[in-house]
Amino acid sequence: MTIRRVFAPRIDFSALRRELELPTEFPPAAQREAEAAATSTHQAGNDRTAIPFVTIDPATSRDLDQAVCLDRRDGGFRVYYAIADVIAVVRPGGPLEAETWKRGQTIYLPDGKVPLHPPVLSEGAASLLPDEDRAAVLWTIDLDAAGTTTRVQVERAIVRSRAKLDYVGVQSDVDAGRLHESIALLPEIGRLLVARALDRGAIDLPMPEQEVEPDGTGWKLTLRAPTPVEEWNAQISLLTGMAAARIMLDGGVGLLRTMPPAPAESIARLKGAAKALGIPWPHGASAGTVIAGVNPAEPHAAAFIDQAAELMRGAGYTAFDGAPPEQPLHGAVAAAYAHVTAPLRRLADRYATEACLALTAGLEVPQWVREALPRLPDVMSATDRTAGAAARGAVDLTEAMLLKDRIGEEFEAAVVDVDNNHHKGGAVAIADPPVRARCEGADLPLGERIRVRLVEADPGRRKVLFSAEG
Repeated sequence: MTIRRVFAPRIDFSALRRELELPTEFPPAAQREAEAAATSTHQAGNDRTAIPFVTIDPATSRDLDQAVCLDRRDGGFRVYYAIADVIAVVRPGGPLEAETWKRGQTIYLPDGKVPLHPPVLSEGAASLLPDEDRAAVLWTIDLDAAGTTTRVQVERAIVRSRAKLDYVGVQSDVDAGRLHESIALLPEIGRLLVARALDRGAIDLPMPEQEVEPDGTGWKLTLRAPTPVEEWNAQISLLTGMAAARIMLDGGVGLLRTMPPAPAESIARLKGAAKALGIPWPHGASAGTVIAGVNPAEPHAAAFIDQAAELMRGAGYTAFDGAPPEQPLHGAVAAAYAHVTAPLRRLADRYATEACLALTAGLEVPQWVREALPRLPDVMSATDRTAGAAARGAVDLTEAMLLKDRIGEEFEAAVVDVDNNHHKGGAVAIADPPVRARCEGADLPLGERIRVRLVEADPGRRKVLFSAEG
C-alpha cells in the first residue's frame, strides 16, 4: 500500500555514481560474450515447459530471476520454483564472469541501475520473460499439510512463463478473489510459511520503505508498506534458500547467508523498550511474533520496530568446504539459509546454485565453484556496502532537495530513535514529505509526536537536520 508520494524537482544522481565509483559500461570482451550467448540457440535441461509458471515482480522490472507455480499434492503442496540459469549464458573463466566479480550485484539508483550482467542477458535472453523458452534451475519442493518440507529436487530445465505479473496487480487479484490459477494457492501457502517462520523465531521488520521514483520531469519520494503478496512471495524464496542451505550443509561444501541470532541481552533491551512504549509482550512470545503484531503507522510501534532493528546485526556470507561453520544460522530466518534465487542480480547465488545441483546429483562440486566459494564473502560484503550507500544516498539527496527551501519551518514529527546519551538527540520521521532525519537540541520522548524545526537541508552534503526545543 502506498502511504504518501511527494514530488521533487529534477535531481542529478551522477555525483553519487561517481562517489561510489560505479561502472558505466561493460568491457568490450564481456559485452561481446554476452551478445554471443544471447543469440545462441543451444539450451540444456529437462523439458518442463508444460508447467504453467508465472513471474511476480515490480511492474517495470525486466530482470526476472524467478518463476513460480503452486500445486496441491497428497494432502500437502508442491512448489515449483524456476530460477534463471546464469551458467547457461556466463562461461566460467571468461571475461564476463570476471566483470561480474568486479560488480558483485546489481546496484539500483532512481535514474537507472548498474546491472550485474549486460541487459542483453539480464533483461533479455536469460530473463524469465513470458512466452519464451528459458534455461532455468528448477526447484521442486514438496510440503506436507503443516508446511514441513518433505522432498526437494533440483534440476536444470527448460521452462516457459505464461505471464508477467506484478505485486500491485496480484494483490488486487487476491482482494477480488480472482488469482491466476498458477498462484491460486499463494495466500494459503504464504500464510502457512509465515506462521511456521514465527514459530521458529524468525524476525521480519514491517517498516515502510522510502523509494525515489521518476515522475514526469522530476521525482517522487514514496513511503510504501509491503503488501501481503510481497511477503508471501518472499516466503517461497526463503523456503528455497533454506532447502539450499540444508543441501550444502549435508554435502559439506557451500556458501550460507548468515547472521548471528540476537543475544539474550538484546532481547532484554527490546522488551524494556516495549514496556516503555506500551507495546504488549505476552509471556513466552518471540520477538518476531511481537513485531508482527504491531502497526508501523503508529509512532510508538514505529519506534519499537526501529529499536528491533538492533537485533539484525552481523549479516554476512560464510563459505565452508569440509566441516560445517560453527555458526550456520541466519538469525532473522531462524534457520540455516542461502542465497540462490536471484542470480541475475547477485553474484553469490550462481555458485551456491551450482553446488546444490552437483550435490543433489551425487556429483563432485566443480573445482571452479569450490575455488570461488571462499572468495565470495569479501566480495559480497563490499558490494552490499555499495548497494546500501547507493540506496541511502539517493534518498538522502531527495530529502534534502525536497526541504532545501523550507529551512526554519516547523513540522510535526514522530520520535523513532534516541541517542543513549540522555536522549539529547536521535531520529525523527515527518509525514509530509515522508522524511526521516536526525534531530538534536532536547530530550526526545521515544515514540511520541513532537514539534521540530528544520535547521539544515543541504543537497550537496545530502544532509537534513531538525532541532527540538526542550
